[in-house]
Amino acid sequence: MSAAGSSGPEAGRALVTAVMGAMREEVARLETALEGASEERQGPFRWLRGRLEGAEVLLAECGIGKVNAAALTQALLAAGARRLVFTGVAGAVDPALRVGDVVVSRDAVQHDVDVTGLGYALGEVPGTGTAWDADPALVAAARAAAAELPGVKVLVGRVASGDTFVADAATTERLRRDFDAACTEMEGAAVAQVCHRWGVPFVIVRSVSDSADHDAEVSFRAFTEVAAANADRVVRGLLRRLG
Repeated sequence: MSAAGSSGPEAGRALVTAVMGAMREEVARLETALEGASEERQGPFRWLRGRLEGAEVLLAECGIGKVNAAALTQALLAAGARRLVFTGVAGAVDPALRVGDVVVSRDAVQHDVDVTGLGYALGEVPGTGTAWDADPALVAAARAAAAELPGVKVLVGRVASGDTFVADAATTERLRRDFDAACTEMEGAAVAQVCHRWGVPFVIVRSVSDSADHDAEVSFRAFTEVAAANADRVVRGLLRRLG
């Protein structure tokens, strides 16, 4: 596959970083800071190519859910992305996290995958794995960038993804007990799985917008902008560190 502006031998060899978010709020700030932006399309997908903090990036909004995230990840890799940063907001699972705190992925798991009836581990995708490790260099860069945010706790931990908005305390406790999750969201592990299959480094950067309990809907709507602003600052700091 190819996209406008991405053809030719140099495009395939360039060290391009894809930056993705699921919702408009998660990429809007980055879009306004993008230098020399040009639009590219592949089938139903759209992204912007430009420079951000000195790095060449493909910036895109995938939409909510694992299928949307996986499909756009594949398209961005075909367009020349050689590493991927997924950013946005998440619900806290670790009780030490508060709104605005940042989780950098150690790894990611799909908490709604259950093939235990055939002898597989909970969350295991047969033939593919249970959890996918984030790239250590990207994790270190994201962690360092997040540490610059005043008053923000930074946790490197597991991101648990599933096609459900977690909004009850019992499910949150199950995710902590069964998966040792730090936070929960709806896309990251699908991105991780695609990147793993292609051998592409990735990291997930999530800022807490809610506590993934019975108040999750209210707090998500109220604090999404605050959390998204923190995630934006971490991504920009990460890109600066990539040189």
